[in-house]
Amino acid sequence: MAKSTRMTFCSFCGKAQNEVKKMIAGPAGVHICDGCVTICKTIIDRELMEAEDQPAADKPVESPAVASLLSPAQIVAGLDEHIVSQEYAKRALAVAVYNHYKRLHAEAASDADAIDQKYRDVQIEKSNILLLGPTGSGKTLLA
Repeated sequence: MAKSTRMTFCSFCGKAQNEVKKMIAGPAGVHICDGCVTICKTIIDRELMEAEDQPAADKPVESPAVASLLSPAQIVAGLDEHIVSQEYAKRALAVAVYNHYKRLHAEAASDADAIDQKYRDVQIEKSNILLLGPTGSGKTLLA
């Protein structure tokens, strides 16, 4: 059987197969080199060490999904990359989106009884946003 002439690249760092010691193939044509695997393992080990060092009383009760939510400031920064001006609209939308996802995760946590008893009665309000403006002002882009 003839050797494939197609060059494979690491999907993470972009190095070619002939630049690394080992290339691991994943599903759907995704590849990762031995260097990226080492870096990933180091990151995971470091995070596991930090989690073990943190006392159980200091650990937050929220689920991993809530911990991975972007803050409103991070959402605004993402919108700033694509939308010029509209500062007030971007801030209002970012807070509404953040509260929406936090509300969804809080409902899921209360269903799973993973929430502390003193926070069981806390409800995050629903936000409704109405975008008004002339044609071409970026309403659809914000949404």
